[in-house]
Amino acid sequence: MGAASFDRRTVIGPTAHLARSRPLRHRVVVAGASLADVLRSAGGWLFDEAMDGSDVMVLVPGGADLLPLRILGARGGDLAAALSSPVRGPRPHSLAVSAEVYQAQPRMRWLVHRSLEHGLTEVRLWGGRPESGEEPVCHRLSRAACAFKASALVAASVPVERLAATELFRNGDLVPA
Repeated sequence: MGAASFDRRTVIGPTAHLARSRPLRHRVVVAGASLADVLRSAGGWLFDEAMDGSDVMVLVPGGADLLPLRILGARGGDLAAALSSPVRGPRPHSLAVSAEVYQAQPRMRWLVHRSLEHGLTEVRLWGGRPESGEEPVCHRLSRAACAFKASALVAASVPVERLAATELFRNGDLVPA
């Protein structure tokens, strides 16, 4: 009996295509009303996500001062430019949006609802009024996240008050249509 043979393209081809079309790195996209809003409400979670190896992108109007974001391990971009661009590339695994941006930007509402419909993206919101009986999604910050969040707030000239050990989000599944 002869040795079994295989065609490399049959074995490697589909795998290579998936690797090109679906990068392995966890992607997190955050949209806030301002850099201070993002740092106060989600800065610790962003740091923990970045330290877990996620690619974290923060979108705020007019872009953002990069130093506070680099402290957290994130990149920055302009919210208006991102919302006016066609949706291309792989979807984020996590999407966090301030209630203010969600309410003010019809395109952001569409993106949130589209993400929820596809079911492939975890959606979180912060701010706004929770629905009655809604349980918040709590992220317990690591000690490092608390320290780096405080440093990022100082770098952004945001007054540092007492930092909470948790950040509270609303579950995106409960977003009104």
